[in-house]
Amino acid sequence: MSLPLPIVLGAMAMKPANTKLERLLEQSGMSRGELSRRVRAKAKEWGQPHIAPDTTSVRRWLGGEIPRQPVPDILADIFSAEFGYRVTTYDLGLADAPSADRSLVYNSSYAATVEAVTNLGRADVDRRKFLSLAPFAAVAGVGPSRDWLLNTLEQSPTPGPQVRLEDVTAVRNMFGAFQQMDIFQGGGSGRLALAEYMNAHVYPLLRRTYTETVRRALCEAAAEQTYLLGWMAYDNGEHGTAQRYLIQSLRLAEESRNPALGAHVLAGMADQATLLGHPEEGRRLAQAGRAGLSGVSSPACLADLWALEARALAKLGDKVGAAQAVSRSENAFEQVRPDQESEWAKFIDAAYLHGEHANTFRDLGKPDHAAEHARLSIDHARQQKRARRGAMSQAALAVSHLQGNDLEAAHAAGVRTLSLAKQVQSSRCVEAVQDLQRRMEPFGRHRLVVDFAERARELTAAA
Repeated sequence: MSLPLPIVLGAMAMKPANTKLERLLEQSGMSRGELSRRVRAKAKEWGQPHIAPDTTSVRRWLGGEIPRQPVPDILADIFSAEFGYRVTTYDLGLADAPSADRSLVYNSSYAATVEAVTNLGRADVDRRKFLSLAPFAAVAGVGPSRDWLLNTLEQSPTPGPQVRLEDVTAVRNMFGAFQQMDIFQGGGSGRLALAEYMNAHVYPLLRRTYTETVRRALCEAAAEQTYLLGWMAYDNGEHGTAQRYLIQSLRLAEESRNPALGAHVLAGMADQATLLGHPEEGRRLAQAGRAGLSGVSSPACLADLWALEARALAKLGDKVGAAQAVSRSENAFEQVRPDQESEWAKFIDAAYLHGEHANTFRDLGKPDHAAEHARLSIDHARQQKRARRGAMSQAALAVSHLQGNDLEAAHAAGVRTLSLAKQVQSSRCVEAVQDLQRRMEPFGRHRLVVDFAERARELTAAA
């Protein structure tokens, strides 16, 4: 016997019960009334007082209804705090996967920021392939840089020394280890290990800190590590992932009340924007970073920001502006006292800055200046055994030789580039080799061009 059409349609419209949410609610021991009360309280913390569910709302969620954002994120925050470990909206049956786009938002709410960065870390580890497809959004950094700058300039200095708790110290010690891994082995080497460490040990700490002093200290340490995650993803060619980490790092840096750290994050964002073909955005981000350093002493960060602004100006064809920015970068670097700089600034040294200046003059079509800076960078990188920096500066030297029509010298520098690039896991090194191959194309089927292409095939094929 066939059923009446309304009954059939009603059955088709029924949603399956949310067994994930039901199971976790039972494990928590909360009643439906208690859960709805906590959601209302948490919504007020997030600046969403209009969200006021009751027991009927909870019954509908258990029945399969998906509430509108930010309710799923609030529920995830509540259950995470209850269980003491990370619970996502996916775990609650309220989303297909943690949203990658949410981490592009510079949220005014600290609680929402913690939720966004922990969701990002979970997605990075559990659904890395999915997240790697997330695109780079060219203008996504404009709003965050503006909000960070305005809020940073409004903050008054915090009196007294910063409290050094054991867990914060442990995080900072790990930062040094992972930064060394990035510098000497490339971003692709330890990035996933760092993401797993952050998920297991760092992001949970943000939920368990209650005093304001400790919260700021933890936010600073977490911002440093989150930046490093973004930088390693950037170096590994995962630009959508990198951008999301950098934006959340910038927000955590604001919470830490450390303007120099926020300016450092903006430098990374500027570098990425320029590399991906958006030099105007790169210039704006570098300028925002410099403005945020007003009244703060960090010559290394200032030197980096001027160097990156020079890179952007060179891409924009502003020869005078780029040369002036290089000069200001050099002047700032003369004021650097390594023992007075933060650990995250250690990479901003002669090897790095001369390498950046070499690329600036390369893009300006000034091969003599480019070669001079490239050689200085190469010498410093060799002394430090920094293969990635050496490879990129050798590539810049090779290009300067091509600009001077010296194919033989370019080939020799290119071979040295390949040798160093094979020692690290860095997509930027691979891209430098590929760029060199393209620049050799005008020389046709010359034996040195063919030889370099043969030598580069293994590296570029693996990429």
